[in-house]
Amino acid sequence: MPMGTSSSVESLYAEVQQFYAHHMHLLDAGDGEGWARTFTEDGSFAPPSLPEPVVGRDALAAGVHKAAAALSETGEVHRHLLGMVSIRPCEDGELKVRSYAQIIATPRGGSPRLHLMCVCDDVLVRVDGELKVRARRVTRDDRHA
Repeated sequence: MPMGTSSSVESLYAEVQQFYAHHMHLLDAGDGEGWARTFTEDGSFAPPSLPEPVVGRDALAAGVHKAAAALSETGEVHRHLLGMVSIRPCEDGELKVRSYAQIIATPRGGSPRLHLMCVCDDVLVRVDGELKVRARRVTRDDRHA
């Protein structure tokens, strides 16, 4: 993150961290509509498991519901943990954010394990004063980019 005044840097970092905490709690709870609202209307999510990005809130919500149903059927809980968050403010107000995403999987009655280790590259923008994901690209450490 470029240097600015200490309080502005700390304030922005805290805001972004709180945004991601809320964002991932919604995802892990299977709240597809709530999670999709943390994206812009035309927001995109490009995971490595799909040939094309998922675009738009309806499609994003549907993806969360499908994943939550599959996890429920297998009896496994996934928790998404973001760390090593690096923020690069752009002159146009966008925030380019890179983080490491760990997905911890816990089978019912079993022990937690690291399921995936990923890099998450986001473009965050403000819509009516709130941070939203406009674009997300996720890469997995176990696959070639």
